Amino acid sequence: MALSVSDLPTIYTLLTNSLSSDANVLKPATDALAQFESRPGFCSCLMEVITAKDLASQTDVRLMASVYFKNSVSRYWRNRRDSTGISSEEKLHLRQKLLSHLREEDYKIALTLAVLISKIARIDYPREWPDLLSVLAQQLQSADALTSHRICLILFRILKELSTKRLPYDQKTFAEIASQFFDYSWHLWQTDVQKILHGFSVLAQNASELHHDDIYLSCERWFLCSKIIRQLIISGFPSDANSIQEVQPVKKVCPVMLNAVQTFLPYYSSFQERHPKFWEFLKKACTKLLKILIAFQQKHPYSFGDQSVIGPVVDFCLSKITNPEPDVSSYEEILIQCMLMMKSVLECKEYKPFLTGRVMDDNQVSLQDMKKKLSSAIASFLSSLLPNEQVVLLCNILIRRYFVLTASDVEEWSQNPELFHHEQDSVLWSERLRPCAEALYIVLFENHSQLLGPVVVSILQEAMNGCPSSVTEISPQLLLKDAAYGAAAYVYYELSNYLSFKDWFNGALSVELTNDHPHMRIIHRKVALILGQWVSEIKDDTRRPVYCALIKLLQAGDLCVRLAASRSLYFHIEDANFSEQDFLDLLPICWDSCFKLVEEVQEFDSKVQVLNTISGLIARISEVIPHANKLVQFFQKAWEESSGESLLQIQLLTALNNFVTALGYQSPICYNMLMPILQSVINVNSADELLEDSLQLWETTLTHATSMAPQLLGYFPCLLEILDRSFDHLKVTASIIEGYIVLGGLEFLNMHAQTLAKILDLVVGNVNDKGLLSILPLVDVLVQCFPVEVPQLISTTIQKLIVICLSGGDDRDPSKTAVKTSTAAILARILVMNTNYLAQLTSEPSFLAHLQKAGFSNEESILLCLVDVWLERVDNVTSTQRKTFALALSIILTLRMSQVLDKLDQILSICTSVILGGNDELTEEESSSDNIQSTKMEVPSKELRRRQIKFSDPINQISLEHLLKDNLQTCAALHGELFNSAMSKMHPASFAQLKQALNMQ
Repeated sequence: MALSVSDLPTIYTLLTNSLSSDANVLKPATDALAQFESRPGFCSCLMEVITAKDLASQTDVRLMASVYFKNSVSRYWRNRRDSTGISSEEKLHLRQKLLSHLREEDYKIALTLAVLISKIARIDYPREWPDLLSVLAQQLQSADALTSHRICLILFRILKELSTKRLPYDQKTFAEIASQFFDYSWHLWQTDVQKILHGFSVLAQNASELHHDDIYLSCERWFLCSKIIRQLIISGFPSDANSIQEVQPVKKVCPVMLNAVQTFLPYYSSFQERHPKFWEFLKKACTKLLKILIAFQQKHPYSFGDQSVIGPVVDFCLSKITNPEPDVSSYEEILIQCMLMMKSVLECKEYKPFLTGRVMDDNQVSLQDMKKKLSSAIASFLSSLLPNEQVVLLCNILIRRYFVLTASDVEEWSQNPELFHHEQDSVLWSERLRPCAEALYIVLFENHSQLLGPVVVSILQEAMNGCPSSVTEISPQLLLKDAAYGAAAYVYYELSNYLSFKDWFNGALSVELTNDHPHMRIIHRKVALILGQWVSEIKDDTRRPVYCALIKLLQAGDLCVRLAASRSLYFHIEDANFSEQDFLDLLPICWDSCFKLVEEVQEFDSKVQVLNTISGLIARISEVIPHANKLVQFFQKAWEESSGESLLQIQLLTALNNFVTALGYQSPICYNMLMPILQSVINVNSADELLEDSLQLWETTLTHATSMAPQLLGYFPCLLEILDRSFDHLKVTASIIEGYIVLGGLEFLNMHAQTLAKILDLVVGNVNDKGLLSILPLVDVLVQCFPVEVPQLISTTIQKLIVICLSGGDDRDPSKTAVKTSTAAILARILVMNTNYLAQLTSEPSFLAHLQKAGFSNEESILLCLVDVWLERVDNVTSTQRKTFALALSIILTLRMSQVLDKLDQILSICTSVILGGNDELTEEESSSDNIQSTKMEVPSKELRRRQIKFSDPINQISLEHLLKDNLQTCAALHGELFNSAMSKMHPASFAQLKQALNMQ
C-alpha cells in the first residue's frame, strides 16, 4: 500500500528515533524504515521532510531523510522485477520537487541531494529528464550567492556521474553537453575569478566593509566551476593523442588558469595570518588549478603542446622549482604540482621524436605522419625551453636542495623510524615533496643520461670528498652525501656506464659501515638502498662482501636502516645470480635478524616486507632442514600474533607454502605447527580472502606428505563446504582430492566415501567444460583403484557422465571434445573392470527415465550408443585409453543383441590395430617399469604413489588378444549363422590382420 501525506508524522518520528543513541529506540526505527523504503510514496514523504520550512532548524533529521532518499534512489529508481519500485508519476513529482528546492542552507544535505540528483540523471537523462541541465543553467543566471553555489554543486555531480557512462550513445551525449555547456561555464569561471581577485584586493587593504561570507561562497562556487570545466574538457572531447583533432578549449583555458595561479600567489603570505580561511582556499585553489593543467596535458597532449600553452607552463614550473620566492618555498603543494607537471611533460611519449620511417613515394599523409610532425615540433620547442645548461641546473637543484633531508625529516625519523621508512619509500610518492623530486630526477636523467651521467658522478665525488666516513655530526656535508648517494641509487642502470660499482663499494660504501655512530644511520640507510638497487651490477667477486654488508645492516640499531636492508636483501635473493654458496654461512644470523625484526616492527607494511624476505629465502635455498626448528618456532609465534589480520596471514600462508615445499618429504617434522594452522584456515568460518592461499598450502602439504597423517585425513569434509560456497578454486581442489585418493587409499575411501560422492555429484553437471576437465581424471583414478566399490558409490555421477558422453556438441570446440573423450574413457574402464555394474545401470528403468528427460529416446540400447562414441573417439586418445576402448568393444561382442554384428567389422578392426601396435605400448610399459625400479629407494610420496598406480593399472595387465578370442567364440555361439555371415563380409586384408593378431592358422 502506498504511503501518503497522512504517514508523514510516522516517517518523521521514525527518522528522529533512528538518530537515538538508545539501541532499544534505534533498532525498531531502522527496521521500520527498512520496511517502508520499498513502498510507493516513501521517497515523496522523505522529500516533504527535507523541504518542510518548519523543520529547517532540524538539520539532523533532514539529513537522515536525505540519506534514506539517496539510498532509495539507488535501489528502487530503476524498475526491478522483485519490487514495484517508484512509479512514473512519483518520479515526475520528485524531479520537479528537487529542482524547486535548490537553495538548501545546510551543506551536508545539499551535497547529499546533489549526489542523488546525479544518480537520477544517470538513469533518466536525457530521455526522461531532457530539461535538467537547461533548467539549472537558467536558474543559475538569476540566483543569489548560496543558490548559485548549490546549483554548481549539482551540475558538477551530474557531469561527474554522466562522464563515467561508457556506451557510445552516452559518450556522444556527454560530448554534446560539453559543446553546449562549455562556453557558458567558462564565462562564469572568468566572471567569478575577477570577483574573487577584486575581493582579495579589498581584503589585502584590510577593508572591514567586505562581506566575507559572500566572497567565500563565490570562491567555493568558482572552485566547483573549475572542476566542471575540467570534467567537460577531459570527458567531453576525445583525446587528441588518438584523433589529432585540436581541442580548442585546452588552448583557451590553460593560459588563463595559469595566470590565475600567478595572480593568486602574491596573496599567499599576507593571508596566512590575517585571513586563514582565505589562505586555506588559496592553497586549495592553486593546487587544484595545477592538477587540472596536468590532467589536460595527459588527456590532450598535442593541444597542450601548443607553444602558447606549454611554454608559459614549463617556464612557470621551472621557475618555481629552481628559484621559488621565499613564501612559495614553504608552500610544498605547489612545488609538488610543478614537479609532477614537469615529470608528465618529460615522459610524455607524444613529445618525443618518432623513430619510424615512412614508405618512399607515398604521397598520402597518414595519421602517423601527422603525429610525427607534431611530436617533432613539440620536442624541438621543449629543447629550446630546456637547453643543456637548464637541464644541468635542474638536476643540481633537485639533488642539492630537494633530496637533502630537512631538520623536520631527521626529527620525524628519530621519533618513528618505521613510519619514516614507509612514507619516504612506499606510500603515495605524489603527495610528498622529496619523492616527487626523486621521480622527476629519474625521468630527467633517463632523457639526458649522457649529459647528466658525468654531472651526477661529479656531485657524488664532491659529496664523498667533503664528508669522510669518520664523521659523527649531522652536518650539511653529511646530508649532501646522503642526497648524492640517493641520486646514484635511483638511476643505477644508466649510471653504471660512468661509475664502477666494485670500486665504489670497496673504496667508499663498505668503509661507511665501519662507523657505527648513531648519526651514521642516515648514510647507512642509503648504503642499504644502493646495495639493493645496484644488484644487477654486482659481480662474482663482490657478491660475498655485499651479502656480509647487508647482514651487518640488518643488525643495525635503527629500524629504518634494518627495513631498508631487509628490502635490499630480498632483491638479492630474487636475483637470478644469487649465490647460495656465498650466503650459506650467513643464514643463521640472517634468520635470527629477520625473526627479531618481525617481532619489533609494528606497521603492517613492515611485517609484510620482512615476511617477503623470509619467504623468498626459504624458497631460494636448498638446505632448509638445519634451520627447520627455528622456522617452526617463528611461524608458530607469528601466526598466533597475526590473529584477525587477514592480509598478514596471507603472507604467512605463502611463506608456509614455501617452507613445506623446501622441506619436501621431510615436511612431517613441522606438522605439530602446520596442522592447527591448516585446520583454522580451511574451515567454513575462516575469512574468504584466506581461501586461495589456504587451499594452496593444503595441496602442497599433501604433495610432500609421505603418508596420510590422521589429522589430514580428518580435514577432507572441509572440501565439501568449500565447494558448496564456490567453484572458483576447482583446479587446486581436484589436486587435493587426488592427493587423498593416492595417499589415503582404502582407508580414505572407507572413512569419507559419502563425502567424496557428494563432492563429485555437486561438481559434475554444475561446472563448465574447463571445470569438468579438472575433475574427470579423479573419477578415472577412483575407478582404477577401486573398481568394485566406487561405481556403486558414485552411481549418480556416472549417470551424469553417460548423459554428457551421449550429448551432442560442437566437435570444433576443443574443450567439449576433450570432455566427451575423457568421459567415454571412464565409462569404457567401468565396463571393463565392473561389467555387471554398467550393464545393470544402463538397463535400470529409473535411469532410462532420467535419460528420456534429458532428451534421449529408449529405442536404442545405451551400450550400443556408447559403442558409437568409442568407435568415433578411438583415434584421438592416449595409448591406455585406446586399449581401454578396445577392451570395452570386445566385451560388447558378448551382448545378446544382433545389432552388435552391424558394428563387428569396426570393432575387430580397432582391436586388431591395438593388438598389433602392442610393441609401442610394451616399450612404454618397460620404460615405466624402469622408472618404478629407479624409485624403489625413494621416500613414499604422492608422486611415487601416483606412478605406482599408473604402472599397476589393470588395463595394462589384461590381455586383449585372449579376451578377444574368448569373446569372439561367445559371439559366434550367441548368433550362429548371423555371426558367420558378418565375418564373411570382412575385407580380406582386415581378416588377415585379425588372424595375425590372434595367432590363428
